[in-house]
Amino acid sequence: MNGQGNGSRTELSQRAAAAEGRAEGMNIGWTVFSYLLSGMAAYGIIGWLIGRALHLSLLFPIGMLIGLGISIAFIIYRYGKQGAVSRAPRKEKTTGDR
Repeated sequence: MNGQGNGSRTELSQRAAAAEGRAEGMNIGWTVFSYLLSGMAAYGIIGWLIGRALHLSLLFPIGMLIGLGISIAFIIYRYGKQGAVSRAPRKEKTTGDR
C-alpha cells in the first residue's frame, strides 16, 4: 500500500472532527438562543398576567427584562465554565546567567 491512502484517511478524519466541532457549536448557539427567548416569553407572560390583574401595563416589559436577565445569568452559569480551562500557571524560563 502506498502512503497516499493513509494520508487521505487522516485528512478525512480531521475534516470529520472539524465538522463535528462546528455542529456542536451550532447546537450550543441554538440552545442559548432558545434560553433567551423562552426566558423572555415565560416571564413576559407572567408579567402580563399580573399586570392585567393589577391594571399595570408596565409589568409586561419589566417581566420580559427580568426573564432576559435570568436567562443570561443561567447561560453564564451553564456555559461560562466551558471556556475556563484550569491550567497551572506558566513559569518563566530562567537561564543560568540571571
